[in-house]
Order: sequence, then structure tokens, then C-alpha cells
Amino acid sequence: MKRALTIIGVVVLVLVVVVIAIPFIIDVNTFRPQIEAELTTAMGRRVKIGNLKLSILGGSVEADDLSIADDPVFSKAPFVQAKGLDVGVELWPLILSKQLHVTELVIDHPQIALLRNAAGKWNFSSLGGKTGQAAGGHAAQSSNPDLSVGKLSVKNGTVSMDNISDRAKPQVFQNVDISVTGFSLSSKFPFTFSAGLPGGGTAKLDGTAGPIDATDAALTPLQAKVEVNNLDLAASGFVDPASGIGGVADFNGTVTSNGQEKVSQGSASIAKLRVSPKGTPAPRPVELKYATTYDLQKRAGDLTQGDITIGKALAKLTGGYQIEGTAAVLNMKLNAENMPVDDLEVMLPALGVTLPSGSSLKGGTLTANFTIVGPVDKLVINGPVQLANSKLEGFDLGSKMAAISALSGTKTGSDTTIQNFSTDAHVSPEGISTQNVNLNIPSLGVVTGSGTISPQNALNYQMSAKISGGVGGGLMQLAGMGSKGGGIPFFIQGTTSDPKFVPDVKGMLGSQLGAAKGQNPADLVNGITGLFGKKKQ
Repeated sequence: MKRALTIIGVVVLVLVVVVIAIPFIIDVNTFRPQIEAELTTAMGRRVKIGNLKLSILGGSVEADDLSIADDPVFSKAPFVQAKGLDVGVELWPLILSKQLHVTELVIDHPQIALLRNAAGKWNFSSLGGKTGQAAGGHAAQSSNPDLSVGKLSVKNGTVSMDNISDRAKPQVFQNVDISVTGFSLSSKFPFTFSAGLPGGGTAKLDGTAGPIDATDAALTPLQAKVEVNNLDLAASGFVDPASGIGGVADFNGTVTSNGQEKVSQGSASIAKLRVSPKGTPAPRPVELKYATTYDLQKRAGDLTQGDITIGKALAKLTGGYQIEGTAAVLNMKLNAENMPVDDLEVMLPALGVTLPSGSSLKGGTLTANFTIVGPVDKLVINGPVQLANSKLEGFDLGSKMAAISALSGTKTGSDTTIQNFSTDAHVSPEGISTQNVNLNIPSLGVVTGSGTISPQNALNYQMSAKISGGVGGGLMQLAGMGSKGGGIPFFIQGTTSDPKFVPDVKGMLGSQLGAAKGQNPADLVNGITGLFGKKKQ
């Protein structure tokens, strides 16, 4: 027994000595040219690695650093720069015959630079393909090399994404982790991806990819589930700051690409949404369900479903979009039928719509049918809008035009009841234009006209109030309209938060002076201005 224990002890001691001695016996740096050459051939880019060390216990060869060259068309700086590279190897072939069989690649703390040009091409498109450059500047082979690795990982990476055409501030993704099993350039492989998003939030993808497209790696087939949490739209850089779009989004969906067409669908919830440069965050989240197809070569797509829900209000957005340079150009339609105003009212600040100070819309429905065209940051929106059976609480339009209320013979109260409002709206970066305004207010009559709202919310409207004769017939005669009634022209000036109603004295004089023969012109002017609660000085 004692002899057996002695033998076992000697064997263990020998093994320990061998383990300690192997790193000194085997100079793994002799494999560096081989590793660099194989990786260079596989990537189609010059690959350099630093000093190598053999870790017997870890079963790997460790490199001090890693550098992968960029496509020279995009940059002379490295595409990937990493602190270290771990190459998992089969130990016995390495020990017995000094053969290097790679089982795993782990890239530690890499800095990865993704660049895109004005044509939409990425600097990683030529990876592994015929457009890349192999060692010594020789063209890489036209089909994927026969490279396969049991496991490929990227840990704690940082990815910057930039457009070389405008060189705006790059988007930076932190804590990037990628795990691939059964990796092969020429077949499908499963992967997981997670990252911290620019401006905050996280993203996760779980699916399969491959085989790597030999002509353009960006066209590699892909199927994945996507989960995004707490994406800050304004801070992320995914939307142009000039568009005024902001909010915090959560998203769940799928994306599938066959290398020619990408199909994506899913749902999102956006809190604190803002869709105008002068808008403020909405207090209620907006829900979105979408489905889209995108042609990777044409850089154009169709939104086949775009259901936007706010409470019980539903709007449907559909149409096409084209990526030009780094911007999206839309050609879409928005259809919204009988949306409850009470659900929409909280969204008005997000749209940049300002109501008169202290007022709010309550009750009724809103219907709109818009065409939406142009770049996202310079959209032009056209179409009819109709508001029915609503009330502008906290704003008494009648008090602004007191005498007109008297002419109609009714009292308005502290609110303005709107039986119907319709207009043809035109919204652009230059402001809002509303033509064919028709506003039916039971306490006043029918108000018609047109005008504009500037980007600074300044009002410039020329309107006419049509009322009928009644208890105020004498006042109407004083205004030169006669006892049968007529239209009273006026302007709306000031701002949307503080509108000013000003009589159109010149217009009224021009239309009514002939009907007021024998009447003192001064009395006529005073009668006109009196309709708005003021006397001509």
C-alpha cells in the first residue's frame, strides 16, 4: 500500500512538473504567424496579434492584443482594437505534435468602429469576402474560407457607429457581449447579442445568422427576436434632433432577412413622447404595432401596419419610405376616424399644439386623413381635419366677441361649445396653414375663414362670423348689416395661448358702407368696433 501511494505521488509530481514545464518547452509564439494568417484569410483583412502565452489550466493561448484592419476605402484606423485575444486549443495535439487546433475565440474589451458612407454601405460589408484585402494587400478569395470555431465570443466591447458623409457625433454602444456557438462562415449559426444603447437603455437579440454573404457581409441572412428597453429616442441619435422627436421606448419584435429583403414586426410602448420641436412630453404612453418590409439593395421599404393607439383613440399609418444618405424620406398616409378627444387631449402638448391659456378640449371626436411626405426632419402634412361635438373648457369665445353673442340672442357661459369644426390643414417646417375653416358654435353662429400659425405660435387669421337677426337687430343695423343679419369680418391675432380678436373695420366698411346710406360714418365705425367690446378712439 505504501509503495502504491509512493508511485501515485511520483506520478502526480511528474505531471505537475510537466504542466509547469510545458509553457517553457513549447514556444507558442511560433504559432503567431499561423494564427495571424488564418484569421487574415478568414476576415479578408490584415489581422495582427501580440505576444502569445500558453495557459495549460485554461486550455488556451492568450494574446496580449488584437488588431483588425479596416476597409481602406473607409479608414486607415483599425476596425477592431482589443486588449486581448484568447484562443481555445486542443492541448494534446499541441503538446504531442505541436499542432494548433482552435476550438474557441474570445475577444476581450474590443473597440469596434462601424462606419457607413452616403450610399449606405458599411465598412464591415467586405469582411470575409472578395472585396476584402488579405495579408500583403492580396485580394481575398471570392467565396467564404472553410473556417469554423466551436465558440466565438466578444466580451465587454464598445462599438461606435458613425457616418463618414457627415461625421456627426458617433453613436456609442457600451457593454457589448456577443456569443456564437458552432460558428462557420459557410453555414447558419446561433447567436446572442446584448448591449447598452447610446443615451441609455439596453438591447438584446437572440437568433440565428449565416452563412456569411461572401460579397457583402451586411446582406447575411438573419432571424432574431429583438428586445429593447428604455431607449431614449432623442439621446440615442437614431432620429434627427431637428425633428423634435423624443420619448423613452420599450420594444419587442422579430426581424428576418434573407439577404435581399428584411421583414420586421412587433410592438412598442413610448412614454413621454414628443413629436414636434416645440412639443412637450406627453403624460400618457403611446402604443404602436407595426409590420414592415425593407429592400436592402434599394434601401426602400413599406410600412404595411402602423397602428398608433392612445387610450381608445386609434390612428393607422401606412405607406412607403426611402433611405437617402442617412435620412429617411416618407410617403405615407395617416387615417384616424372618430378618435375620442378625451384620449387625444393629453397628446396635444407633444404635438406642439397650444390651446388658449387655462383651457382644455373635452368630449367629442376627431377625424383626420393626412398625407405625410418628405424627410423626417422636414415633413409636409396635408389633409382634412374634423372635430365634432366637443367643448373648449375654460375659454369663452363669446366674451371675446361680446356684442356678437348679443346679436345671436344667446348666452355663452364660461366654455365654448363646438358643434362642428372642419378645415384643410397644411403643416410644414414653415408653420401651419388652415384653409376653409368652418366652425359652428351654437352660441354664436358659424365662423369661417382661413389663416396661419407660425412656428412661434403666432396667429394670422382672417375670419367672418355669420349670425342671424334677432333681439340684437338694432345693433346689427348700427353695424350696417340690416335686420336680416350677415357676416362680420374680423382678425384673429396674438398667439395660440393668448388669441386676440380684432374687428376688420376696413373690410366691414367696404362691404357695408353702401347699405348704410344716410348714417354717420363715425357711428358706423363705433358700432363695428363695439361688436368686439371696444370703441374706436
